[in-house]
Amino acid sequence: MNYEDFNHFCESLPETTHVVQWGGSHVWKVGGKVFAVGGWGKDKQPAFTFKTSDVNFDFLSHHDAYQPAPYFANRGMKWIQQTDTAGAFDEELRYYLSESYRIVCSGLSKRKRQELGLDNIQ
Repeated sequence: MNYEDFNHFCESLPETTHVVQWGGSHVWKVGGKVFAVGGWGKDKQPAFTFKTSDVNFDFLSHHDAYQPAPYFANRGMKWIQQTDTAGAFDEELRYYLSESYRIVCSGLSKRKRQELGLDNIQ
């Protein structure tokens, strides 16, 4: 996946916003909370970072195409970075980005979810 595909996918999720920050990274938010980051790859290669469940964090931490996300994971947060972006894992990445979005949405206050029309997301 490249940044264009990443941004297009994240943009397709309801009520998301995009900013470029943290050294030119593509940062996607819902309700003002980050759910995905495109950037920070070695040798300027794309790398995509997302929030995960505890189970997915444990699984992906031992997968060759993923690693605990720099900065986030070493602070105890359950964030993973996909490091193999050649395309073989694009479908998986879409799933994990959707899950990250769902996790972050479910952490928003009930009032905020209602304001955004996301009150049906659990």
